Amino acid sequence: MSMPRIMSALLRRTHSFSSSRAPISTNFATSLSVKPKISYQNDSRSHTRNLHLLDPRLWIIFSGQAAILGFCGNVAMAEDDPIKPRSGDDTDGSGLERIEDGSVVSNIHTSKWRVFTDSGREHFFQGKLEPAERLFGSAIQEAKEGFGERDPHVASACNNLAELYRVKKEFDKAEPLYLEAVSILEEYYGPEDVRVGATLHNLGQLYLVQRKLEEARACYERALKMKRRVLGQNHPDYAETMYHLGTVLHLQGKDTDAEALILDSLKILEDNGQGESMTYIRRLRYLSQIYIRSNRLAEAENIQRKLLHMMELTKGWNSMEAVIAAEALAVTLQLSGQLSEAQELFEKCLNTQKKLLPEGHIQIGGNLLHMAKTFMLQATQLRGTDNSEALSKLQKAKNYLGDSSRIAKDVMLKLKNQKGKDQKQGKSSETLRNYEHAALVILLRSLESLANLETSKNEIPEAKERDPHGAEDALLQCLSAYKEFGCGSQLQDSPEVKSEYVSCLKHLSVLLADKERTINSKASPISISELKEEVQRIEKDLLGSHKKGS
Repeated sequence: MSMPRIMSALLRRTHSFSSSRAPISTNFATSLSVKPKISYQNDSRSHTRNLHLLDPRLWIIFSGQAAILGFCGNVAMAEDDPIKPRSGDDTDGSGLERIEDGSVVSNIHTSKWRVFTDSGREHFFQGKLEPAERLFGSAIQEAKEGFGERDPHVASACNNLAELYRVKKEFDKAEPLYLEAVSILEEYYGPEDVRVGATLHNLGQLYLVQRKLEEARACYERALKMKRRVLGQNHPDYAETMYHLGTVLHLQGKDTDAEALILDSLKILEDNGQGESMTYIRRLRYLSQIYIRSNRLAEAENIQRKLLHMMELTKGWNSMEAVIAAEALAVTLQLSGQLSEAQELFEKCLNTQKKLLPEGHIQIGGNLLHMAKTFMLQATQLRGTDNSEALSKLQKAKNYLGDSSRIAKDVMLKLKNQKGKDQKQGKSSETLRNYEHAALVILLRSLESLANLETSKNEIPEAKERDPHGAEDALLQCLSAYKEFGCGSQLQDSPEVKSEYVSCLKHLSVLLADKERTINSKASPISISELKEEVQRIEKDLLGSHKKGS
């Protein structure tokens, strides 16, 4: 059955998704139009700033938690924000090259090249990618006319425009520009020059984000060899390429080699006095995620306790950096069954988030989802020994799930308007897409968790209030949410979103199969065969994405 037919059936239901949700609060709606004050600690000192709910700085904070929640959509950028300057680089930002013109050539074209490059970079870092694209394109032309077709200035200009296309995910446009830059630099400086290695590193990032892992690996290995020869094995830039090669090997299933490279990159940072830098922290956090995926929970826990200790010492608990570290540890504790400590950490994080973040921020929604799951796990442990307390835990979990799904949906609705405004102003919508992606995954997970909760509650004999259709209704809301916010948007291509959606479909199929064996059960608007057909279609897409990246 096609997606439109499934959703058409859903829309005929009397219990629609929209009617069952709480209205958007006035305070939350206001928070998107005004700019409330948020106490926020930056990397150096504590101070108060005016931050908007959708301010990119808040998303940068949240992006660290995205992988922990399981919806990190860009492993290639596990360390670096694509439009945020990186500490320790020879560039000012996402691979964009500084103007360091030692040439004696000076004419009208070289002057224009410099102006276009400077202006393009300024627009790029402001998120104004459309004018930046035009300026970088003009810089290439002026460099060719002023310096010559095969001059390194042309390679630099090509690299800058390629980086912009990479950020915009226009990969077909980015790749030939990177390749042209590599060709020019090889011809001018020789194939083993470190400047060739720097551009190969950027090309590797392009391949990595597309999951072209063999191509990415080849670029990083070659770049690493050049950097080792020129910079030495204890240089932070050498460690950066080593780390990214480690991420590729992890995605290829070579976890032993990946772990060794990432540990070596961390050691290099420590030796260079960067053992407390944000680069070090991000890499250490990524290593903990590798351990979690490998079910090495004790090792992940040790790293996360170290990270939390570092954040407590340097930032204090009233900082989002400490919250991120504490949430990561709490999730790992939850996975390993240490539920009491996990619950305590989640509650402590929630109290801090409410102080630092605007009302209705999606990270609060994510924390509420985690807390609900912790209560559900505690209820499972109590079943059979203390059913009354188990029911109490489930009720608390239900309240949290209601809040997390409400927050996620409110954010999705507000983002529709915000994205439209940004597109009219020519601003990048990358931050909003990431924020939107997180909100949709939280929404789908909250609704499926609610279905699990209703099923669990109905199985406890002491339950006084039973809703035989509660689980089915929650899953149908899940499908409706995907229809409303996922279909027809870039989110429908996300493997994380697809995985959550197909999980809801499978869950609903099982419920309907059980219902068919029940006498006098109410009819469902969707048949099992239709759901199975949709599951097969989505799983085929996911398999294709996996093969493409392998």
